[in-house]
Amino acid sequence: MPDKHVTRLAVDGPTLVFGGPYSNLHATRAMLAEAARRDIPSQRVVCTGDVVAYGAHAAACCDLVIESGIAVIAGNCEENLAASALDCGCGFEEGTACDLLSRAWYAHADREVTAAHRAWMAALPRRMTLDLPDGRSLAVLHGGVSDISRFIFASTPEAALAEELAATGCDGVVAGHCGIPFARRLGDGAWINAGAIGMPADDGTPRAWFAVLTPRASGVRVEILPLDYDHAAAAAAMRAARLAEGYAAALDSGIWPSCDVLPPEERARRGVRREPATLDW
Repeated sequence: MPDKHVTRLAVDGPTLVFGGPYSNLHATRAMLAEAARRDIPSQRVVCTGDVVAYGAHAAACCDLVIESGIAVIAGNCEENLAASALDCGCGFEEGTACDLLSRAWYAHADREVTAAHRAWMAALPRRMTLDLPDGRSLAVLHGGVSDISRFIFASTPEAALAEELAATGCDGVVAGHCGIPFARRLGDGAWINAGAIGMPADDGTPRAWFAVLTPRASGVRVEILPLDYDHAAAAAAMRAARLAEGYAAALDSGIWPSCDVLPPEERARRGVRREPATLDW
Protein backbone atom coordinates (compact mmCIF):
# COMPACT_ATOMS: atom_id res chain seq x y z
CA MET A 1 0.00 0.00 0.00
CA PRO A 2 1.43 3.44 -0.92
CA ASP A 3 2.46 5.76 1.91
CA LYS A 4 -0.63 7.68 3.02
CA HIS A 5 1.61 10.46 4.31
CA VAL A 6 3.09 11.25 0.88
CA THR A 7 3.75 14.97 0.38
CA ARG A 8 5.38 14.89 -3.08
CA LEU A 9 4.19 13.00 -6.12
CA ALA A 10 5.73 12.77 -9.58
CA VAL A 11 3.14 13.23 -12.32
CA ASP A 12 4.86 10.76 -14.65
CA GLY A 13 1.58 9.51 -16.09
CA PRO A 14 -2.12 10.37 -15.99
CA THR A 15 -2.95 11.48 -12.45
CA LEU A 16 -6.49 11.62 -11.08
CA VAL A 17 -7.46 14.26 -8.52
CA PHE A 18 -10.80 14.51 -6.74
CA GLY A 19 -12.22 16.21 -3.70
CA GLY A 20 -15.03 15.91 -1.23
CA PRO A 21 -16.04 12.26 -0.87
CA TYR A 22 -18.26 13.68 1.90
CA SER A 23 -19.13 10.26 3.41
CA ASN A 24 -20.76 9.32 0.10
CA LEU A 25 -19.71 5.70 -0.15
CA HIS A 26 -21.45 5.09 -3.48
CA ALA A 27 -19.65 7.99 -5.16
CA THR A 28 -16.30 7.03 -3.64
CA ARG A 29 -16.60 3.47 -4.89
CA ALA A 30 -17.49 4.79 -8.35
CA MET A 31 -14.52 7.17 -8.32
CA LEU A 32 -12.03 4.43 -7.45
CA ALA A 33 -13.59 2.19 -10.09
CA GLU A 34 -13.19 4.98 -12.66
CA ALA A 35 -9.50 5.32 -11.77
CA ALA A 36 -9.08 1.55 -12.28
CA ARG A 37 -10.98 1.73 -15.58
CA ARG A 38 -8.51 4.37 -16.75
CA ASP A 39 -5.56 2.23 -15.58
CA ILE A 40 -4.50 4.96 -13.15
CA PRO A 41 -2.82 3.28 -10.15
CA SER A 42 -3.55 4.34 -6.59
CA GLN A 43 -0.06 5.91 -6.45
CA ARG A 44 -1.32 8.56 -8.88
CA VAL A 45 -4.73 9.23 -7.32
CA VAL A 46 -5.04 12.24 -5.01
CA CYS A 47 -7.92 13.37 -2.78
CA THR A 48 -8.08 17.04 -1.76
CA GLY A 49 -9.77 16.29 1.56
CA ASP A 50 -13.17 16.23 3.27
CA VAL A 51 -13.45 12.47 3.05
CA VAL A 52 -16.13 12.82 5.72
CA ALA A 53 -19.07 15.25 5.57
CA TYR A 54 -22.72 15.27 4.47
CA GLY A 55 -23.33 11.61 3.63
CA ALA A 56 -24.42 8.54 5.54
CA HIS A 57 -21.26 6.44 5.60
CA ALA A 58 -18.52 8.35 7.42
CA ALA A 59 -16.72 5.32 8.85
CA ALA A 60 -17.06 3.14 5.76
CA CYS A 61 -15.88 5.96 3.52
CA CYS A 62 -12.78 6.42 5.69
CA ASP A 63 -12.09 2.70 5.59
CA LEU A 64 -12.42 2.56 1.81
CA VAL A 65 -10.12 5.53 1.24
CA ILE A 66 -7.52 4.22 3.69
CA GLU A 67 -7.58 0.74 2.15
CA SER A 68 -7.30 2.15 -1.38
CA GLY A 69 -3.83 3.53 -0.69
CA ILE A 70 -4.43 6.81 -2.50
CA ALA A 71 -2.78 10.06 -1.41
CA VAL A 72 -4.99 12.26 0.77
CA ILE A 73 -4.55 15.71 2.24
CA ALA A 74 -6.53 16.97 5.20
CA GLY A 75 -9.69 18.96 4.70
CA ASN A 76 -11.23 21.09 7.40
CA CYS A 77 -13.57 18.21 8.24
CA GLU A 78 -10.63 15.89 8.93
CA GLU A 79 -8.87 18.50 11.04
CA ASN A 80 -11.94 19.21 13.14
CA LEU A 81 -12.99 15.59 13.60
CA ALA A 82 -9.42 14.67 14.56
CA ALA A 83 -9.53 17.36 17.23
CA SER A 84 -13.06 16.37 18.36
CA ALA A 85 -14.16 19.94 17.62
CA LEU A 86 -17.77 20.97 18.02
CA ASP A 87 -18.38 21.70 14.33
CA CYS A 88 -16.95 21.06 10.88
CA GLY A 89 -15.14 24.37 10.49
CA CYS A 90 -16.45 24.70 6.94
CA GLY A 91 -16.51 28.48 7.03
CA PHE A 92 -20.31 28.84 6.97
CA GLU A 93 -21.63 32.00 8.59
CA GLU A 94 -23.44 31.31 11.87
CA GLY A 95 -27.19 30.94 11.47
CA THR A 96 -27.14 30.42 7.70
CA ALA A 97 -28.86 27.42 6.13
CA CYS A 98 -25.51 25.71 5.50
CA ASP A 99 -24.49 26.25 9.13
CA LEU A 100 -27.74 24.80 10.46
CA LEU A 101 -27.68 21.80 8.11
CA SER A 102 -24.04 21.07 8.91
CA ARG A 103 -24.77 20.55 12.58
CA ALA A 104 -26.81 17.41 11.88
CA TRP A 105 -24.39 15.68 9.53
CA TYR A 106 -21.39 16.64 11.66
CA ALA A 107 -22.96 15.07 14.74
CA HIS A 108 -23.67 11.90 12.73
CA ALA A 109 -20.08 11.77 11.42
CA ASP A 110 -18.68 12.45 14.89
CA ARG A 111 -20.60 9.44 16.23
CA GLU A 112 -19.47 7.16 13.40
CA VAL A 113 -15.73 7.74 13.15
CA THR A 114 -13.47 5.76 15.45
CA ALA A 115 -10.35 6.67 17.37
CA ALA A 116 -8.33 4.98 14.62
CA HIS A 117 -10.02 7.15 11.99
CA ARG A 118 -9.26 10.28 14.02
CA ALA A 119 -5.62 9.27 14.33
CA TRP A 120 -5.41 8.78 10.55
CA MET A 121 -7.02 12.19 9.99
CA ALA A 122 -4.64 13.88 12.43
CA ALA A 123 -1.63 12.50 10.53
CA LEU A 124 -2.75 13.73 7.10
CA PRO A 125 -0.66 16.53 5.58
CA ARG A 126 -2.29 19.92 4.90
CA ARG A 127 -0.77 20.09 1.43
CA MET A 128 1.32 18.17 -1.05
CA THR A 129 3.22 18.93 -4.24
CA LEU A 130 2.78 17.44 -7.69
CA ASP A 131 6.03 17.51 -9.68
CA LEU A 132 5.53 17.78 -13.45
CA PRO A 133 8.03 16.36 -15.97
CA ASP A 134 8.80 19.87 -17.31
CA GLY A 135 10.12 20.98 -13.90
CA ARG A 136 7.05 22.92 -12.81
CA SER A 137 5.03 22.03 -9.73
CA LEU A 138 1.45 22.16 -8.49
CA ALA A 139 0.53 22.69 -4.84
CA VAL A 140 -2.39 20.53 -3.72
CA LEU A 141 -4.49 22.41 -1.17
CA HIS A 142 -7.91 21.98 0.36
CA GLY A 143 -9.15 25.58 0.46
CA GLY A 144 -6.55 28.35 0.70
CA VAL A 145 -2.90 28.41 1.69
CA SER A 146 -3.30 29.79 5.21
CA ASP A 147 -7.06 29.30 5.58
CA ILE A 148 -8.02 25.68 4.97
CA SER A 149 -11.71 26.69 4.82
CA ARG A 150 -11.35 29.55 2.34
CA PHE A 151 -13.89 29.36 -0.48
CA ILE A 152 -12.13 30.04 -3.78
CA PHE A 153 -14.33 29.95 -6.86
CA ALA A 154 -13.81 30.48 -10.58
CA SER A 155 -15.04 34.06 -10.11
CA THR A 156 -12.57 34.87 -7.31
CA PRO A 157 -10.65 38.03 -8.34
CA GLU A 158 -7.38 37.33 -10.11
CA ALA A 159 -5.38 39.36 -7.60
CA ALA A 160 -6.61 37.16 -4.74
CA LEU A 161 -5.79 33.98 -6.65
CA ALA A 162 -2.36 35.31 -7.61
CA GLU A 163 -1.61 36.12 -3.97
CA GLU A 164 -2.61 32.62 -2.88
CA LEU A 165 -0.56 31.05 -5.68
CA ALA A 166 2.52 33.11 -4.83
CA ALA A 167 2.29 31.97 -1.20
CA THR A 168 2.62 28.32 -2.28
CA GLY A 169 5.99 28.77 -4.00
CA CYS A 170 4.68 26.56 -6.81
CA ASP A 171 3.69 27.26 -10.41
CA GLY A 172 0.05 26.27 -10.00
CA VAL A 173 -2.55 25.01 -7.57
CA VAL A 174 -4.98 22.10 -7.42
CA ALA A 175 -7.61 22.68 -4.74
CA GLY A 176 -10.99 21.57 -3.46
CA HIS A 177 -13.44 22.76 -0.78
CA CYS A 178 -15.70 25.02 -2.88
CA GLY A 179 -17.45 22.04 -4.52
CA ILE A 180 -17.56 23.50 -8.05
CA PRO A 181 -14.81 22.48 -10.49
CA PHE A 182 -12.90 24.90 -12.71
CA ALA A 183 -9.53 25.40 -14.41
CA ARG A 184 -8.25 28.95 -14.77
CA ARG A 185 -5.00 30.45 -16.06
CA LEU A 186 -3.18 32.98 -13.88
CA GLY A 187 -0.53 34.51 -16.14
CA ASP A 188 1.99 31.71 -16.51
CA GLY A 189 0.34 29.81 -13.68
CA ALA A 190 -2.95 28.01 -13.19
CA TRP A 191 -5.58 27.41 -10.51
CA ILE A 192 -7.42 24.12 -10.84
CA ASN A 193 -10.32 22.95 -8.71
CA ALA A 194 -10.99 19.25 -9.20
CA GLY A 195 -14.52 19.53 -7.84
CA ALA A 196 -16.19 17.13 -5.41
CA ILE A 197 -17.61 13.66 -5.79
CA GLY A 198 -19.86 13.51 -2.74
CA MET A 199 -22.23 16.29 -3.85
CA PRO A 200 -23.25 17.60 -7.28
CA ALA A 201 -21.88 20.90 -8.58
CA ASP A 202 -25.15 22.85 -8.13
CA ASP A 203 -25.76 22.53 -11.89
CA GLY A 204 -29.09 20.74 -11.85
CA THR A 205 -27.59 17.30 -12.54
CA PRO A 206 -26.63 14.60 -10.01
CA ARG A 207 -23.17 14.12 -11.50
CA ALA A 208 -20.00 14.44 -9.44
CA TRP A 209 -16.74 15.92 -10.81
CA PHE A 210 -13.04 15.10 -10.85
CA ALA A 211 -9.88 16.04 -12.76
CA VAL A 212 -7.27 14.11 -14.73
CA LEU A 213 -3.82 15.63 -15.26
CA THR A 214 -1.90 14.11 -18.18
CA PRO A 215 1.71 15.13 -18.86
CA ARG A 216 2.43 16.03 -22.48
CA ALA A 217 5.49 17.12 -24.43
CA SER A 218 4.35 20.76 -24.15
CA GLY A 219 3.22 20.71 -20.50
CA VAL A 220 0.17 19.12 -18.93
CA ARG A 221 -3.42 18.64 -20.09
CA VAL A 222 -6.03 19.20 -17.39
CA GLU A 223 -9.45 17.62 -17.94
CA ILE A 224 -12.42 18.44 -15.71
CA LEU A 225 -14.75 15.47 -16.04
CA PRO A 226 -18.15 14.28 -14.73
CA LEU A 227 -18.73 11.10 -12.75
CA ASP A 228 -22.01 9.18 -12.87
CA TYR A 229 -22.84 6.95 -9.91
CA ASP A 230 -25.85 5.56 -8.03
CA HIS A 231 -26.89 8.87 -6.46
CA ALA A 232 -30.36 7.54 -5.64
CA ALA A 233 -28.89 4.83 -3.41
CA ALA A 234 -26.64 7.39 -1.71
CA ALA A 235 -29.64 9.64 -1.05
CA ALA A 236 -31.65 6.69 0.29
CA ALA A 237 -28.82 5.87 2.70
CA MET A 238 -28.85 9.45 3.98
CA ARG A 239 -32.58 9.30 4.58
CA ALA A 240 -32.26 5.94 6.31
CA ALA A 241 -29.69 7.52 8.63
CA ARG A 242 -32.25 10.28 9.34
CA LEU A 243 -29.94 13.01 8.12
CA ALA A 244 -31.34 16.43 7.20
CA GLU A 245 -33.29 16.21 3.95
CA GLY A 246 -31.58 19.15 2.21
CA TYR A 247 -28.40 17.37 1.17
CA ALA A 248 -30.16 14.09 0.37
CA ALA A 249 -32.48 15.98 -1.97
CA ALA A 250 -29.46 17.67 -3.55
CA LEU A 251 -28.08 14.29 -4.63
CA ASP A 252 -31.21 13.80 -6.73
CA SER A 253 -31.87 17.35 -7.93
CA GLY A 254 -28.32 18.52 -8.47
CA ILE A 255 -29.14 21.76 -6.63
CA TRP A 256 -27.59 22.62 -3.28
CA PRO A 257 -29.98 23.30 -0.38
CA SER A 258 -28.46 26.76 0.06
CA CYS A 259 -26.38 29.23 -1.95
CA ASP A 260 -25.09 31.10 1.11
CA VAL A 261 -21.43 30.63 0.19
CA LEU A 262 -21.76 31.41 -3.51
CA PRO A 263 -20.52 34.66 -5.10
CA PRO A 264 -22.89 36.41 -7.55
CA GLU A 265 -21.42 34.81 -10.69
CA GLU A 266 -21.82 31.30 -9.31
CA ARG A 267 -25.34 32.09 -8.06
CA ALA A 268 -26.27 33.14 -11.59
CA ARG A 269 -25.22 29.72 -12.89
CA ARG A 270 -27.23 27.64 -10.41
CA GLY A 271 -29.05 24.87 -12.24
CA VAL A 272 -27.10 25.44 -15.47
CA ARG A 273 -25.69 22.14 -16.70
CA ARG A 274 -21.89 22.03 -16.64
CA GLU A 275 -19.88 20.50 -19.44
CA PRO A 276 -16.46 18.83 -19.33
CA ALA A 277 -13.59 21.28 -19.75
CA THR A 278 -9.95 21.07 -20.85
CA LEU A 279 -6.97 23.30 -20.10
CA ASP A 280 -3.58 22.81 -21.77
CA TRP A 281 -1.01 24.36 -19.47
